[in-house]
Amino acid sequence: MVRRLFPRSIRARLTTVATLIAAVVFIATATITLATIPDNLRGVVQARVELAVRRVAAEARAGTLPRVLETPSRVHILQVFTADGRLLASSPDPAQGLRLADLRPVWPHTVRFAERTVSRNPDEPETHYLVMALTTQTPGGPVTVYGASSLTDVDRALKWIYVLVFIGTPLVLVSVAGITWISVGSALRPVERIRAEMAEITGQDLSRRVPVPDTGDEITDLATTTNDTLDRLERSAETQRRFVADASHELRSPISALRAQLEVASAYPDETDWRATGEQALAAADRLTGIIDELLMLARLDAGAVSERRVVDLVRVAEDQIRRRAGGRVPILPDLCASAPVYGSPMQLDRLLTNLLDNATRHAATRIDLEVAVEGDKVIVTVTDDGDGIPPQDRERVFERFTRLAPARAKDKGGSGLGLALCRDIATAHGGTVTVADHFPGARFVVTLPLYGKP
Repeated sequence: MVRRLFPRSIRARLTTVATLIAAVVFIATATITLATIPDNLRGVVQARVELAVRRVAAEARAGTLPRVLETPSRVHILQVFTADGRLLASSPDPAQGLRLADLRPVWPHTVRFAERTVSRNPDEPETHYLVMALTTQTPGGPVTVYGASSLTDVDRALKWIYVLVFIGTPLVLVSVAGITWISVGSALRPVERIRAEMAEITGQDLSRRVPVPDTGDEITDLATTTNDTLDRLERSAETQRRFVADASHELRSPISALRAQLEVASAYPDETDWRATGEQALAAADRLTGIIDELLMLARLDAGAVSERRVVDLVRVAEDQIRRRAGGRVPILPDLCASAPVYGSPMQLDRLLTNLLDNATRHAATRIDLEVAVEGDKVIVTVTDDGDGIPPQDRERVFERFTRLAPARAKDKGGSGLGLALCRDIATAHGGTVTVADHFPGARFVVTLPLYGKP
């Protein structure tokens, strides 16, 4: 089993990442600080002492060296010694025990630095000094100028820096981890409520919804999308239950009729016209087959199954339909363009036109008009009958499954109410639409599909 580098919890992972990033930043900052600040602080003291020493050396070279040397601010000791170690000049209050004469420059006119730790007075703690020596030539011979400045302020500042780096950095990292843990926990609390609510939602009760926080952030969007998905699931489940109930009812009717006919024929075999009974049984079986085929095709479309597709010329499909229906009850008057290619399933597109023409045949009084045309990047198929028509308020309802209007039930008791629903699903699966347009008398169905080869 491969070990995880980070914990599984998002809260723990974000806390770990934030702490690691903070640690990298603070360690880098501390490294740069410890590498530069001490030298910078000592450099300031060194520049101050060097300036004072060079000033005294200039006075010595000019022969104007006083016996008592004036020390600038923050320079504590200035002394001038001859080559044989005799003291020529000194600041008013030199530190006891601070030996300066043992620090000698290697070359004339060059500055040498060193650090000494002494006590100015026996009762005081030791003091850390930065000592500087510079040899110069004077009218009386070579002399060495010494200067010293206390590093107490520098040591105190460095002590605080070390405390902040080595004690403050862990405290800051702990604070970052704690703040991140609390902040992420607070941000994820709505997610936990959503998870708990989702865990209690079952297929038997899809009416519940997850709480939507009013923060307006991504979690609000997540909760809103989740509720929208639950809405769709609830509608889908309700549609499925209604579909199963309607399908059971539609299948029960022909089965019951077929059973009744066969029971009567079996009870009175001598009085039964077996030829007529067989024809009625075949008609009932054909109706059952048609309903089952349409249900299976609807189920495939609902499941998103992709049938084999190729380029189909709807003009050729329309011509095949007209040939198959020649000599029927109602003539079909075609108005076809030269070619109308679309990309799709030949079987489904043929079924689309079959259902529309079957519907028109059931309702037409004297004629059916079939038109196939190309308009821009669309193929338009129009099926028009001169029957009773469809009221405007029912023009969307007729595409619902198992929906049959009262006039349709009165004219034809054998319909299933699935044909137009299947037409819309097939058109939608091919990127098109099916609508009912205004027309009088009768009804006009308009199918719009993308023309093959056009963007």
